[in-house]
Amino acid sequence: MNTEVTPTEEPFLRVSASSNPQSLASAIAHAIYDKKETKLRAVGAGAVNQAVKAIAIARGYVAPRGMDLSCIPGFTTIDSRDGEISAIVFAVTAN
Repeated sequence: MNTEVTPTEEPFLRVSASSNPQSLASAIAHAIYDKKETKLRAVGAGAVNQAVKAIAIARGYVAPRGMDLSCIPGFTTIDSRDGEISAIVFAVTAN
């Protein structure tokens, strides 16, 4: 899990198949506390699985503060050495 910032995009959490869901959930919760929203980017089925688990866990982390999470999935493309790669982006916001 890394936070990557590019000049044309807002910051997001990069999720891989080996990301720890509890650690990622903590990062999501802290981002929600700070600015009420965050984005996650996952490439591949394993990464999407870890991202969804982390969002579910983060929902439990923010609940004691009277918050609930909403998640809107979407697609994006990433330029790589091998050409363009499709990725899933999760926009997570607090309600």
